[in-house]
Amino acid sequence: MPCLMPGGNRPRALRVAAVLAASAAVAVSTLSCTAAVPAGREQGAQVLPAAHTRQPAAVTSVLAGAPDQVAQSAASALFASAPVVVVVRPGQPARLAAAATSALRAHAPLLLTGGGTNGGTAATAASADAMLRARISALHPRAVLAAGVARKVLAAQLPGIRVVTDPAKLPRTKAAMPALSHVLLLVRSGTPDAATLAAVTSARAAGARVISVHNGDPRGDPAAIAALRAAQPRQVLAVGTGFGPTSLLASRIAVARTGVQLPGGGQVLFPGRLLVALYGHPGAPALGVLGHQKLPASIARARQAAAPYRALSRVPVVPAFEIIATVAEASPGPDGDYSYATPVAELRPWVRRATAAGMYVILDLQPGRAGLLAQARKYQSLLELPGVGLALDAEWKLQPGQRPLQQIGSVRVSEVNSVVRWLAGLTARYRLPQKLLVLHQFRLSMISGERQLDTSHDDLAILFHMDGQGAPAVKQQTWAAVTRAAPAGVFFGWKDFYVKDHPMLDPRQTMARTPKLSMISYQ
Repeated sequence: MPCLMPGGNRPRALRVAAVLAASAAVAVSTLSCTAAVPAGREQGAQVLPAAHTRQPAAVTSVLAGAPDQVAQSAASALFASAPVVVVVRPGQPARLAAAATSALRAHAPLLLTGGGTNGGTAATAASADAMLRARISALHPRAVLAAGVARKVLAAQLPGIRVVTDPAKLPRTKAAMPALSHVLLLVRSGTPDAATLAAVTSARAAGARVISVHNGDPRGDPAAIAALRAAQPRQVLAVGTGFGPTSLLASRIAVARTGVQLPGGGQVLFPGRLLVALYGHPGAPALGVLGHQKLPASIARARQAAAPYRALSRVPVVPAFEIIATVAEASPGPDGDYSYATPVAELRPWVRRATAAGMYVILDLQPGRAGLLAQARKYQSLLELPGVGLALDAEWKLQPGQRPLQQIGSVRVSEVNSVVRWLAGLTARYRLPQKLLVLHQFRLSMISGERQLDTSHDDLAILFHMDGQGAPAVKQQTWAAVTRAAPAGVFFGWKDFYVKDHPMLDPRQTMARTPKLSMISYQ
């Protein structure tokens, strides 16, 4: 992406349009650049020392507040001193863009006036003016370019500092030292507002890099993930409250820096993709369609099942396996828990081959009398992989004295939350993309107290999966009950049964759900 450069001999209207376009391009540039054109054009102008940059004090910072405050925060974080400072009164896009161009040519930070320009009181305006003067003085400039600001008033407030309104009267300057190539500024994509443009200009003048993000979460933007992976910044500044609190942004950046992306792109599961899964256990046809064929044929069948949904979905459709890892069984077994835990070594080839083929894998737990968390821990080595999630099948959760197929099982939400906390912690510890946790349900009694489900973890996407079978009208009633009872902040899935649905819905009928589906399974 080019630097902002002067317009040459083009007509003023074209120069302004070009500058505005270039200013907007600043926010979408993934690499910073520093203008090499000298600021002063007068003959024999004095060459001043370069601006002195500094590393931001914090590893991660969010710059928020009024536009003038954001601009000042960016300049303060990046510059220890600057021989030239550019000050502009925001409000007119052409003037703002021209000031940004002048600042880049002078390797100077760009500050904004505030207070009364934002409709505040006289006291607010006076306070903003005082803060602006203090920020300018702290940079120890020898010259200030005032754009749309009363020169005489500003000069009177800054004794000993030359104030000009013509960029040609600025002295020549050199590039800021040292260039902050390991500092990164994150901005929201789109046409930048005054605060963003000022921060971007100061960052580029300091030699920092600029990366744009489609929303406040860099994990959701494949291009931003790739740029962060390449940049490996030491410090990150972000413009605007849309990036969330600093601690949240820091954890998201840590994940994005790994560069690992999920099938379909990005590191956030939903709503950016639709999973279409085959359900079952390898080598066990009675447990679902996944066991009807060997591994290569299962991958091909999963892709075949997903294919019709591509024309129906606005997001990438990702084929998936939902593998029953612990299988409920009629006998108590050596542990007395009525659940057979498939050895990790048997599942690993299925997980490895499927994820290598661009699929997502979910490990399903039918716990019997075993604890859900204890069973989940058995598969930690697989869950440490980025494209592997977990499913809890409460239908097969037994209470003392109960046996499989004699009743519908149930689980307390407190036990589910213990798995939520563990899985979220595992995901954060290994800086993994967001991980899926599926909760199977076709009766509300299967998860008691579900409104107290812990949905606060940014590392997880929790999905309620409606597993009812039978006639479409009956399944729709179950769907309505499940979705109505679910807590806020979750996603939803649906299962189609090849044999037990009468009739089974086709892909278009399956997709006709409200809320929209994020996962579809076939059994």
